[in-house]
Amino acid sequence: MTSHSHALRETIRQALATRQSGTVTVLSSLLAVEDTLGYIPAEAIEEVAELTHTTVNDVWGVASFYTNFRFTPPGQHVVEVCWGPTCHLLGAPAIVKAVLDSLGLAAEGDTPDGSVTFKYNTCLGACAQAPLMAIDHQLMGRVTPQAAGGQVSKLRAPQPASVQRDTA
Repeated sequence: MTSHSHALRETIRQALATRQSGTVTVLSSLLAVEDTLGYIPAEAIEEVAELTHTTVNDVWGVASFYTNFRFTPPGQHVVEVCWGPTCHLLGAPAIVKAVLDSLGLAAEGDTPDGSVTFKYNTCLGACAQAPLMAIDHQLMGRVTPQAAGGQVSKLRAPQPASVQRDTA
């Protein structure tokens, strides 16, 4: 086992240790891991199976059933646009378009450089401030498409300047 894998397993075990004994289920354990790491690595599937006295297949069955779980690390920043009814009616489609355009994406996902993960959120819980988006869990209410695109463009990793060679 590599030192990275050992450290990852230790982090997973610490996340799982936070579960209250009366509420330890496969689902609650997977949620604890994703809350801690932002995704569910293969090592977590094994650790959850051991903790909950189930099989790896049973844990994978639960994990793969829920579409909100990630199995790869997210980008350095996570951008979410609320797609709930209130936000949708008050302008979420234009916000989504501005964010996707700013990121150069066609749909939910990760930018090629790994700097940003974009996803829809069914409710960010602040309908009175609609339309909403969140950047790294920081809510932005009454956001406009222009503000959304501007904020998201700041998250992109700076592109390296091309190096000019001396051709003399």
